[in-house]
Amino acid sequence: MAKEDIAQLRTAIDALDAELLALVNRRAGLAQRIGALKQGAQAYRPEREAEILRRAMADNPGPLSGAGVAAVFREVISACRAVEETIRVAYLGPEGTFSEQALLRQFGSAVEGLPCASIDEVFRSVETGGAQFAVVPVENSAEGAVGRTLDLLLSTPKTICAEVVLPIHQNAMARGTGLEGVRRVYSHAQSLAQCHRWLAQQLPNAERVPVSSNAEAARRAAGEAGVCAIGPEIAAARYGLNVVGANIEDEPNNRTRFLVLGDQQPAASGRDSTALVLSAPNRPGAVHALLTPLAKHGVSMSRLESRPMRVGQWEYYFFVDLDGHRSDPTVAAALDELAALAPFLKVLGSYPLAVGA
Repeated sequence: MAKEDIAQLRTAIDALDAELLALVNRRAGLAQRIGALKQGAQAYRPEREAEILRRAMADNPGPLSGAGVAAVFREVISACRAVEETIRVAYLGPEGTFSEQALLRQFGSAVEGLPCASIDEVFRSVETGGAQFAVVPVENSAEGAVGRTLDLLLSTPKTICAEVVLPIHQNAMARGTGLEGVRRVYSHAQSLAQCHRWLAQQLPNAERVPVSSNAEAARRAAGEAGVCAIGPEIAAARYGLNVVGANIEDEPNNRTRFLVLGDQQPAASGRDSTALVLSAPNRPGAVHALLTPLAKHGVSMSRLESRPMRVGQWEYYFFVDLDGHRSDPTVAAALDELAALAPFLKVLGSYPLAVGA
């Protein structure tokens, strides 16, 4: 292509950038006006944001991918939301972990992240007002449920107001630009296990050293020669490392689901889930009886997980995810019948399904 043609195209891009800037600021101005009318109500509306992202992806003519469109709109929403209110979100730290990546995927970058040392601390932060929201892992497609999160959901006064489904892509990161001379690999034990085949092929003689987090692995790799770390790409950016092996996980479809906790009670978005926990009487057929109202009202159950009660032998809580919002007539009718049957029932929240999951 001739230089003058490239110059013309860049001039056209510059003109479009000016239009985009004006439109984005116009949108921010409207968000600011909405914030004033809300009179102190929270700026974060997960059901509204999910609707915007779904519409943008559905109307996208290309050439941008649906994921690319969602990423652009997510940051626009995040910046406009920040005009209304500064939001603080607690997550399982340190910086550079998959939990931080989940936070950014849900809220965008115009929020203040609060890294916490444990899942318990994440819950405490949102319960005591140190953060307006919390992001916690609840299950992994390969490893199963995160038991501590389920246990804490039983007692927290906060509700689930959104979910994030994050593809888990592991990357090899180092100070150099290749794997030559790497004699040691740092990573969380789960990540080392998830990359067993790649490590056996590419670094068969390297020592594998498990550490407390992938971020800690990246921190060590940034300060040592002859080592690499395995973890999310965000860790490479945080600690100034080069990605020397991308998407090295053995299972390419590995996903982790995160929950967003807060005081929100999102309205129905059209594609929602309702989470609850209940107990069953200690008698034959009790669990089957609890499932009967779901079948009767045509409510689908997408997840069932049991956890020991810790107050007696062989007694369990059952964590259930239902398709639909608690305000949907069929879901509401099923919940009413469940409440009459179950010794204990707590609705953990109704929330929009993760966009692009």
